[in-house]
Amino acid sequence: MYDALMAETIRLPGHGNDEITGYLARPLGPGPFPGVVVIHHMPGYDLSTKEIVRNFAAHGYNALCPNLHYRALPDGEPGEAARLTREGGGVPDEQCVGDIAGASAVLRSMVTANRKVGVIGYCSGGRQSYLVACSLPFDAAVDCYGGRVAPAPEEITPESPAPVVELTPSLSCPLLGLFGANDGNPSPEQTARIETALQRHGKEYEFHTYEDAGHAFFSVDRPNFNVAAANDGWQKIWDFYGRHLAG
Repeated sequence: MYDALMAETIRLPGHGNDEITGYLARPLGPGPFPGVVVIHHMPGYDLSTKEIVRNFAAHGYNALCPNLHYRALPDGEPGEAARLTREGGGVPDEQCVGDIAGASAVLRSMVTANRKVGVIGYCSGGRQSYLVACSLPFDAAVDCYGGRVAPAPEEITPESPAPVVELTPSLSCPLLGLFGANDGNPSPEQTARIETALQRHGKEYEFHTYEDAGHAFFSVDRPNFNVAAANDGWQKIWDFYGRHLAG
């Protein structure tokens, strides 16, 4: 079987008719291939996130990561763009939804697409994955340790966006959640609140919590990288997407 892929920076339509950049990787074959929108973590549109995009392509997916921090520093250094975004209050939810909608549309329009698209996010991107899965039509969603999906009442301030968990009745697709028991954001108490909401609204989901893992256990270039949890987590992702996107 021909085994090759192409990866490149592209421009795509974002929220409010803005044009932003994104990193696209795709298998070089006839397809049809499912699509995955990869939402980067808070450190931004960096090399480790692009490696994740290529990993999806190597496994037979068209994958696209939109640069959600593009407006803060167009085509600039990812870490600095992330810093400027944080100082500006983060990526507004409405803007995030618009940018992800543009990325999803690109994947569905590709000539090698099977027209099924999933979304996955890490850290802040995990929260955003939950957000967009409740706001847009997706076929499967993965939340990798997304913080502040279901904050406790005392953690909510007047400046905080509405808790994403309140959007659960609108969840458009099955959800996979991957968490660390030693994480503080989301803590096991927060993930339990999410699970309660999913059960209350009859949503299809599966959650897995790794006992010896903390936040960012997928990040190979960070101290919290956990080999066992990451390897098992990837297998859970391949199984989940295999059932809901590739099948």
